[in-house]
Amino acid sequence: MSVTGIALILFLTFHCCMNLVALFSGKAYNTICELLGANWYAIVATLGLAALACIHIVFAFILTAQNRRARGNSRYEVATTVNGTNVAEKWASGNMLVLGIIILLGLLMHLKHFWYNMMFAEIVDMVPQHSPADGFAWIQETFSNPVFVVLYLVWFAAIWFHLAHGFWSAFHTLGASGKIWQKRLQCIGLIYVTLLMLGYTAVVLGFAFGCAPSLCDCCAQTAAACCQ
Repeated sequence: MSVTGIALILFLTFHCCMNLVALFSGKAYNTICELLGANWYAIVATLGLAALACIHIVFAFILTAQNRRARGNSRYEVATTVNGTNVAEKWASGNMLVLGIIILLGLLMHLKHFWYNMMFAEIVDMVPQHSPADGFAWIQETFSNPVFVVLYLVWFAAIWFHLAHGFWSAFHTLGASGKIWQKRLQCIGLIYVTLLMLGYTAVVLGFAFGCAPSLCDCCAQTAAACCQ
């Protein structure tokens, strides 16, 4: 759980940095999408990422079942405390599986909107509404729908709660369990995951409210004049 969790956080960081490019340049973002299309290295990386996610999910269910079987309803009776606060009784730490299920449902939605219409479409030679390499157009279409904007924001909130506990918990499991470093990791984790989710949120709201640039990346001209 810890190793795969840290690997997935690193991927989320890369993905966030890539998405933020779309707020500044549609052409640059599509260039990245083309480089990460159905090329062999992107497919291998995607399969590796899927394996990490599956392992993380499977172990989440296994460890939750073992925890409930071992301690029953009193599984948090003896809990770690930090600054006098019962960490294990916090909502996020007590509902990691529930949050994980919400995150999984959001992931399926995200895969349908982007991976299915981009990498998968290119692999099977499908002809979707937009070009598989035109990630900018897919972002525009998805977040022009307010329903999807709300669903993605809910998804981001679930990821934030999940990572707010999971970030320091992963390092704690791997040995960073001293009182001083545990407090530091909790602080670092909150700052890190908050900035991470704010990055994703900025992209969604930027496109939802029309603050993102046009694909032509024009500053002095309108998008229509630039594309002529």
